[in-house]
Amino acid sequence: MIPKDKHLHGIFAPLTTPFVDEEIAPDHLAENISHYNRFDLSGYVLLGSTGEAVYLDDDESVILVKAARDSIPSEKKLIVGTARESTRGTIRFTNRMARLGADAALIRSPGYFKSRLTPDALALYYERIADESNIPVIVYNIPVHTGYSLTTETVLRLAVHPNIIGLKDSSGNLGFVGEVLNEIPNNFAVLLGAASILLPGLMMGVSGAIITLSDVAPEHCLRLLRLFHDQMWEEARRLQLDLIPLNKAIIQTIGVAAVKYALDLTGFYGGPCRSPLPPLNKQEEDHMRRILEKLQLIEA
Repeated sequence: MIPKDKHLHGIFAPLTTPFVDEEIAPDHLAENISHYNRFDLSGYVLLGSTGEAVYLDDDESVILVKAARDSIPSEKKLIVGTARESTRGTIRFTNRMARLGADAALIRSPGYFKSRLTPDALALYYERIADESNIPVIVYNIPVHTGYSLTTETVLRLAVHPNIIGLKDSSGNLGFVGEVLNEIPNNFAVLLGAASILLPGLMMGVSGAIITLSDVAPEHCLRLLRLFHDQMWEEARRLQLDLIPLNKAIIQTIGVAAVKYALDLTGFYGGPCRSPLPPLNKQEEDHMRRILEKLQLIEA
């Protein structure tokens, strides 16, 4: 069993998957990572929601993880989304990613037969995966895609497992986060998946965040983290409020296509989403440009 990792802290960028004519483009992924390496990010997440993982097959995933691993310096972590709907499938894919050099597995809870997925069934799902995984496991709570939230009791049960090192919570529910933080062991990390509550979460004691906002505005996210650590509360509060419109556009209003459009405008490779996700329309493009201009991410 792999010991708990006590160093899951800071900002982790959940990377997009570059496509060219519907085919994956690992060269563009490597180029993007080389640009991100200039920032003090703690690491990267590959094959997550922002990476359109549900549209990738296993062979494509292997190619992307190999390209990422070769481009990421040793001091930055590579976390890979490895969830499959079955326990067996998740274990197999997780250990396949471990052999490619993933440092940890980010595993969302299954959602297809949700009516039968009791808290006990979900706890057993994660415990069996963690028992058989060759890398540490991070539990991923994302109700918008699974259709339900993990319970506090389930997370606390999982937090004592020696190979489950943390929780990524994308519920946006600070009450839930607070309940978890109030009772977890010291070596269990809580990472926010909602950038709109990053500052309140940090003040409550989260270890850091895996946030799509850091794809588009990495320096702004890192600056907010620094302001928090330096106890510059008013400046941190203003920056948190300034970032909410961009976060809303890339998470709630438009989605991954907005992230990729913003990347194209800010010197990264964004490119198209994979079908059936549509591109932005003219109104959405103008909206994104105005937000990026206000944050001085692009010139007016």
